[in-house]
Amino acid sequence: QMYLEESGGGLVQPGGSLRLSCAASGPRFSIYHMSWYRQAPGKEREERELIADISRDGVTNVADSVKGRFTISRDIDKNMVYLNMNRLKPEDTAVYYCNAGPADYNDHERFVFGSWGQGTQVTVSS
Repeated sequence: QMYLEESGGGLVQPGGSLRLSCAASGPRFSIYHMSWYRQAPGKEREERELIADISRDGVTNVADSVKGRFTISRDIDKNMVYLNMNRLKPEDTAVYYCNAGPADYNDHERFVFGSWGQGTQVTVSS
């Protein structure tokens, strides 16, 4: 199990940028598959949207809804994962969660059995 703590959320105007950070502590961070999810207002936990993930080898995937605006990266030495968010839109408003799971799990398994942080609120509004 990994302990995860997100930070960097806040209130931003449409078109603005934010950088979210996820600090991980636990054994062998480098072998974990890391993901960012978001839970929009009024949605249940099971409806969290996978928006970006990065493998232990650095291979990244980004959801179509944020492609071209969001990027994910990780710093193995610092046990950190980042989500850079640009050209933010009001529909990006959500609580953003970091998830860590074994590399050989699929997305569903990491959702159910992986480690989660407490989340950080992102609000995009003028």
